[in-house]
Amino acid sequence: MKLTTGNYQLATDTPVKLVIWDLDDTFWQGTLSEGSIAPLAENLRLVRDTAARGIVHTIVSKNDFAPAEARLRELGIWELFVFARISWQPKGPIIRELLSQMQLRAANALFLDDNPANRAEAQFYNPELQVADPAELPQLAPLLRASGQPDPTLARLAQYQLLERQQQARTQYNDNLAFLRDAQVQVELREGPAAVQPDLGRLEELINRSNQLNFTKHRVTQPALEASLPDPARRWGTVRVRDRFGDYGLVGIYCLNEAENRLEQFVFSCRILHLGIEQFTYAHLGFPELAVQGEVATELNQTEKPDWITLRTAPPAAPETPAALAEKQLRVLLKGGCDLGQLTPFLQAFDLAVTEEFNFNNEHQIPVHLEHTLLLRATREWPAAERQRLAAALPFLGHEAFDTRLWAANYDVLVYSPLMDYTQPLYRERATGHRVPFGAYQNITAEPAAALAARYAQRRFQGLDEDFLRRFAREFEYEGPISPAEFQQNLRWLRAQVPARVPIFFLNGTEIDVPGAGETGARQRHETMNQALAEFVASAENCFILDVRAFVQTPADVSNNLRHYHRRHYRTLAQNLAQAIGTWQGQGLGHSAWADWKARAVGLLPAKLRGVLGW
Repeated sequence: MKLTTGNYQLATDTPVKLVIWDLDDTFWQGTLSEGSIAPLAENLRLVRDTAARGIVHTIVSKNDFAPAEARLRELGIWELFVFARISWQPKGPIIRELLSQMQLRAANALFLDDNPANRAEAQFYNPELQVADPAELPQLAPLLRASGQPDPTLARLAQYQLLERQQQARTQYNDNLAFLRDAQVQVELREGPAAVQPDLGRLEELINRSNQLNFTKHRVTQPALEASLPDPARRWGTVRVRDRFGDYGLVGIYCLNEAENRLEQFVFSCRILHLGIEQFTYAHLGFPELAVQGEVATELNQTEKPDWITLRTAPPAAPETPAALAEKQLRVLLKGGCDLGQLTPFLQAFDLAVTEEFNFNNEHQIPVHLEHTLLLRATREWPAAERQRLAAALPFLGHEAFDTRLWAANYDVLVYSPLMDYTQPLYRERATGHRVPFGAYQNITAEPAAALAARYAQRRFQGLDEDFLRRFAREFEYEGPISPAEFQQNLRWLRAQVPARVPIFFLNGTEIDVPGAGETGARQRHETMNQALAEFVASAENCFILDVRAFVQTPADVSNNLRHYHRRHYRTLAQNLAQAIGTWQGQGLGHSAWADWKARAVGLLPAKLRGVLGW
């Protein structure tokens, strides 16, 4: 996103990673030092929404620190800010120092301030800084909400909180070397295909998105990365770091061509900048040949090995059997429609760590379902250029349409709802044969473009205007829903892509008529696809069905269509799932009656009261 005052536009080469907020007449209405202020609910929502997509927030405001902090704590938002700079000093130099401490480029930061003099001063000291007047927020907010990547656990915020603790401690030392020795820096190296494979998603992200400490800048696709792991001529390894301030997690990746003693990949996250990790790793590998590409933030040498860093031994890999998994908290990936989010609080009453990958509103404010089996295959089988072309050309896809956690394999159980294969028709591109799913039980190429565009406009969808719809009808032909046979073929493909040790629990569909849903033939379609799913599971290894038909049986059990159930049924579904997982691993799951009661109680509370209680 590239933003300038009075003129905003999207520029994916400079994504916003940090938002810097002024407070008075920007984050809230009024001036704190002159009396009461009025919070702006939309700004509070924006910070929360974008923090959950990995965007970090800070404050640079001319105010007294203590009352500003107290007011932000009252608003329940203080913990979502890091590196806050609240003082009466000029803002330009403060922002320059702030970006240096946060190890971010000015181009990846957006400064919001109602005072044009402050914005001008900030850009004078930080020429690449993106700036905007808060009056532009109604236009900028959708762009910000569509940026980043889903981060529901606020992992990125936690990493900057760790960095903030480290930087605060660093200021207590006059000697940087003394600080480093006292920091108790530990490095853990994990080598070999088995050790690297579970982190493929993170490694692809690190290689393709890191610049400051990417010494080789050899970008890769995840399939190519995975294919190279077994090569005996290449020594792959990951780097993990912790110190007395916290655990930085996986922060580095290297690939050494041992036949040529040459580094093909040597990449680190900027969050370990100035700790000496990259030099330590380079020395540990024996100073192999390294052709540095482009600018980097650290200059390596052929002699030093930082002695303030300790090498930790990687833990031995335990066999990933159900019995072994029973001894740790199982990681469950939920893949499907966002209604499955109602499973999460009930599942968390059991001894499970739940990660969600659901549909979301893309940058065009269109709900995007990413779980259709054809889209899953496209993430691995279509050339990257084709994926990018179609994502840009079709507003109902968007730039994250082919992103998925499925191939990272950092989960122990997969729960997958294939109901979009039941629901969405396919459209074939005449020029290439590529097929994409969209909609539900309708053919958009057969409807008048003007009437259809008007309906989409009422739903505030962007990009689905008459011109696009007419062009789409010329370039794509309606094919109808996926056939049961191809659906089964795609499920076999999916089973082969997911590690064999990981069980897949499939959610089938209910078989009821829902008056007024406007989805002709939905019940019959569900009956056909349920049969196809059952046939596949009967012949597949480590696959299971959770049959919703056992408890979702009448129109009173659903809301607006046969795919959305009332909340009590999601509790039943979660309980059935937990029981099935326990049966699979040969040991029942631990369960918290309090957490289950809380999950049920939250569903009965008004949304406003949930926010007050922090639920």
